[in-house]
Amino acid sequence: METTSTPTHCPYCALQCGMNITPLPQGGVEVTERPDFPVNRGALCGKGRTAARVLSPAARLTSPLVRSGGRLVEAGWDEALDRVAGALSSVRARGGPDAVGVFGGGGLTNEKAYGLGKFARVVLGTSQIDYNGRFCMSSAAAAGTRAFGLDRGLPFPLEDIPRTGCVVLVGSNLAETMPPSLRFFRELRDNGGTLIVVDPRRTRTAEQADLHLAPRPGTDLALALGLLHLVVAENRTDEEYIRERTTGWEEARAAAMAHWPEYVERITGVSVPRLRQAVRMFCEPESAMVLTARGPEQQSKGTDTVGAWINLCLATGRAGRPLSGYGCLTGQGNGQGGREHGQKADQLPGYRRLDDPAARRHVAEVWGVAPDSLPGPGRSAYELLDALGTDVRALLLMGSNPVVSAPRAAHVEERLRSLDFLAVCDVVLSETAELADVVLPVTQWAEETGTTTSLEGRVLLRRRAVAPPAGVRSDLEVLHGLAVRLGVEKGFPTDPEEVFGELRRASAGGPADYSGITYRRLADENGVFWPCPEVPAQDTGAAGAATGFPAPHRPAPATAHPGTPRLFLDRFATDDGRARFVAVAHRAGAEEPDAEYPLLLTTGRVVAQYQSGAQTRRVAELNAAAPGPFVELHPRLAARLGAAEGDPLAVVSRRGRAVAPARITAAIRPDTVFMPFHWPGEGRANTLTNPALDPVSKMPEFKTCAVRVELLGPRT
Repeated sequence: METTSTPTHCPYCALQCGMNITPLPQGGVEVTERPDFPVNRGALCGKGRTAARVLSPAARLTSPLVRSGGRLVEAGWDEALDRVAGALSSVRARGGPDAVGVFGGGGLTNEKAYGLGKFARVVLGTSQIDYNGRFCMSSAAAAGTRAFGLDRGLPFPLEDIPRTGCVVLVGSNLAETMPPSLRFFRELRDNGGTLIVVDPRRTRTAEQADLHLAPRPGTDLALALGLLHLVVAENRTDEEYIRERTTGWEEARAAAMAHWPEYVERITGVSVPRLRQAVRMFCEPESAMVLTARGPEQQSKGTDTVGAWINLCLATGRAGRPLSGYGCLTGQGNGQGGREHGQKADQLPGYRRLDDPAARRHVAEVWGVAPDSLPGPGRSAYELLDALGTDVRALLLMGSNPVVSAPRAAHVEERLRSLDFLAVCDVVLSETAELADVVLPVTQWAEETGTTTSLEGRVLLRRRAVAPPAGVRSDLEVLHGLAVRLGVEKGFPTDPEEVFGELRRASAGGPADYSGITYRRLADENGVFWPCPEVPAQDTGAAGAATGFPAPHRPAPATAHPGTPRLFLDRFATDDGRARFVAVAHRAGAEEPDAEYPLLLTTGRVVAQYQSGAQTRRVAELNAAAPGPFVELHPRLAARLGAAEGDPLAVVSRRGRAVAPARITAAIRPDTVFMPFHWPGEGRANTLTNPALDPVSKMPEFKTCAVRVELLGPRT
């Protein structure tokens, strides 16, 4: 029997690596390399190579479940959907639209994210919608929008990295989180460029660096300000660029000059000579980049921290120029697209602001509703989870596992248990789904067609390669079925291409303009970079010159815009085309060590697991490589505790206690411990983490909190 391979993309991180899926004659499917895709050129990490394991019916849900007698039991689709619709309707009737919440995920396709946001606002009429992408890159998004007028993870393609002169990589261990991307940084060094890694741990990524700076967790803001101070003191600013392309420099410079090197050394633990070395390495080449990830972003001052790194780029003329700029390494597979099209509490499709009257009018017209009928902005992700069981009495949750992934996770679990009703749509029976009143089994990446948007802003088509198991439906079918039951007969199609067509119209003219992108184009090209407005064919010359911000939408029969791989080359997306310096100053974290909690905890990922582990923990090969949580600590700390490798340790914060074996290494600071966050149960790292929120982005402070460590006894 002849089999056909389908070109598609990995379901995990925001690289969205290209791969081929081939059904096997004996059943199951095979994942093979796809060398034509420029991001990974055929390379796949262990998660990508084993992604098809979760397609097996043995690893996932294949029937709706409803709670009966305290247990989840199998049920038919009509019964399950009737129960969800009835509960949502009842709660809304008692408490009003905002008594119903919606929580989405950064793994949903653009079509599903768009449909979920529309469902919340049109069918339920609720403002209470957000998604787990709020925990991913919201601080970088806020800082990028504040500085440049537009946020896209990377304003340039990854292929530019090897051709720049220096990259400063802040708070990213991409050797474990995005392994195929590491080759871009190896090529950078092969080409004579340099890599600076900022991380409190000497990770596998830091081992690749020409210079590793290991600041105390939570002090990245002071570090960036100290570097900018030295840039000014050593006359390394680009005054012509500052004068012609920016505003706000005087205030930002004054703020930076209050952070002299010796002061920054005391705060961060990074010596003055290493600060000076970093400035030389960054400023001497003709081009350079700063890339941030969760380290500086997942802080209660994350927006200002990223803003300080952006200020460093602007002061040295390293933004909006070829092979230079600031970028954010988005984590989740569709974290970028997921927030662009309506899952965030304050946004409408096309990255429009929900409180903008013009945006409301445009989207309402596409949706066929009155602008005044759309609710206003609601709570951010953690605020929404914290409100469950109070004024928010029912929740529809799609593609997220906050029992493991949310900060202060034991409290979030308690809030979920206090709901009158919880419905979960998921591929597997996650720890959150186990708490639900109804669980709806949905299709996954290889079983459905849809688009995602990578960390580069590259819109991609993931194609259906295999049929889902009997009894499984798509999220779009779920939304359609619920909408009909709740009295909205039209507006929620189940065909993803039809949904994408509506998304194009809704995004047209917005910051994230997808109107010039079609499934046909995506099938023929290796993705299209937004903004990509739809323009008349005769305007292709002007369209090709687009360099930084969405052109006005002009309805036209032809799609001619080539997309925008590189933003800001001519101007920034602000009213006057100039980038904005923002004056920021160092401040302490929300929770500093004291006598009772003398250490700092930071959290992160390991190469063989992904996010909350709901899918990867069902793959034997990945579990063999990373079977469970651990506590990484320095030998000096281990000696003080009397702990040996593998001894059980309790890590205790003001929010709870987690237990895991010791992993002793000199690769971490003596004042810091590290835990990966992929596991539930007693080793759940997010039991400990602090939900203190950044005032702008509403990002929780995952990356630093005060803890103590206790030795529980020798390993048995």
